[in-house]
Amino acid sequence: MDTTKDFEQFENLEEEQLPVPKHKLHDWTHFAGLYAAEHVAATEFVIGATFVALGAKTMDILLGLLIGNILAVLSWTFITSPIAVDTRLSLYTYLNKIAGDSMTKLYNWANVIIFSVISAAMITVSATAVRFAFDIPAQLNWYPTNLWFILIVFGVGIVVVSIALYGFNAVSEFSGICAPWLFVMFTSGAMVLLPALSLDVLAKTIPSGWDDFIALGNQSIWTGIDSDGEPGIGLIEVIGFAWAANTITHFGLIDMALLRFAKKKIYGLATSTGMMFGHYVAWIAAGIMGAGAAVILGKSIVELDPGDVAYYALGWSGFVIVIVAGWTTAITNLYRAGLAAQAIFYNHSRKKTTIVVGLITIVIACFPFVFSQILPLLTYAGLIVVPVGAIVFAEHQIFPRIGFTRYWSAYRELTFSTPAVASWALGLFFGFGLNSLNVMSFFYLFIPTWVFTILVYTFLASRYGAKKSYPEAEQQEEIRNDNIAKFQEQKGKLEKEHIKDTSIFSGILKIISIIALIITLILACIVLFGSSDESVYIVNRAQFYQYAFICTILYFVTAYWAFQRLKQKQKN
Repeated sequence: MDTTKDFEQFENLEEEQLPVPKHKLHDWTHFAGLYAAEHVAATEFVIGATFVALGAKTMDILLGLLIGNILAVLSWTFITSPIAVDTRLSLYTYLNKIAGDSMTKLYNWANVIIFSVISAAMITVSATAVRFAFDIPAQLNWYPTNLWFILIVFGVGIVVVSIALYGFNAVSEFSGICAPWLFVMFTSGAMVLLPALSLDVLAKTIPSGWDDFIALGNQSIWTGIDSDGEPGIGLIEVIGFAWAANTITHFGLIDMALLRFAKKKIYGLATSTGMMFGHYVAWIAAGIMGAGAAVILGKSIVELDPGDVAYYALGWSGFVIVIVAGWTTAITNLYRAGLAAQAIFYNHSRKKTTIVVGLITIVIACFPFVFSQILPLLTYAGLIVVPVGAIVFAEHQIFPRIGFTRYWSAYRELTFSTPAVASWALGLFFGFGLNSLNVMSFFYLFIPTWVFTILVYTFLASRYGAKKSYPEAEQQEEIRNDNIAKFQEQKGKLEKEHIKDTSIFSGILKIISIIALIITLILACIVLFGSSDESVYIVNRAQFYQYAFICTILYFVTAYWAFQRLKQKQKN
């Protein structure tokens, strides 16, 4: 059958404008790797220092981050994943269906800006590590002051854009290679610098028990006193910080773009690799590394940049971790920005829009202020996006349950949805109004804002036609969805089946890459548990710096080689 003739309307659409076909769905391991790598990022070094500056206590950090990150995983699992799997659409495409072209363009422009700046900040961080390695002066102004720094930014940025161009598979594959190594290096860095802290506070190389560790944390890392010398944040604020850190992607539904590829809704739980290991372990490890580096350098933790911390924790591997951690987050966010831009300029391919957005992002990354302002940006971006997530949640999950018609706006062929635009505006006014009145902790503002927007949108939609039924339009929608499924089934038959590489040589490469990671952890354990005094600790630490870097090179060479062999086999 000639699919071009029978399904011409679908052939002319970009792939991202259609639901994800069955043959392109992924199992949970794809998402475990993707979220693991994205959420072990260069920002973890900054957030680790932020908890210190905010004056959290050790037990509040250990318990609060655990609870907050569990709440974040549940948010992805029960809010984002069900809608993504039901529709198989990105938020941008789905929003256009329920809110009309005008609001979608406004929202997509907001997302292009937000994700471009986040991606730019991560590129800047990676470039900072390269800058540190080549002894280029630190960029302390809001604008660049060194030509070599600009060239480094462009070099790092081109790598990010190149990978993001190839879409979801390339993003997840790159993240999958990096994730195991990132886990190992963050854990190892904390183990390597913990003795430096212990020597400074306890006069011995390792805490002798739980009580010693808590005392060490309270005295040298999470002291309960903020940078101004005042009592710091408590357990409730720490929980809120961890939960709210990713509201833009779970309550805000941005990660529909990623989870639409999931075979099952329960795969939302795969985000736990990013939250439990990436945020929980990495934030705690970053605090330990930052405090340890501060002791070695004789500075305050808040005065250090990621390059300083990473170098004294991991040696030359530290430069690699800052670069790779920056890349993995930058690539994912640039992919999201490219999707948003493609939804605006729907006559152009996602690759073309990603190239344009990517070049603009690289230019932004040349200005160091984007990284220094990343935390306020993330916080406010979440509050901007959450009302839109509430509108989509109401339309998809609540409307069918209360007898309203889902997609009513599309059935009425409205290009401008007054209920959606008004609800978003009122949600923003409500959320930022609560913030200005200081009614509650900023970290929890997304919850009342989300609920308020759902109520407002439901009420306004009921007045504009959501209560009515549209049987003819619904029937046409069903026919269209059936035709899309048939079209994609035929396209899927033309694609090659997924092939696994079971060759002995590839198996050996994978084993070597795993051994490289195990050796790195063993070396870190020797530093932590095998340093009887300060002199032995310094020797062991130097040994770790040297051999861990060799293991890093070995890991990436063998892991990438095995991956390329698999890709070549699939092509053939």
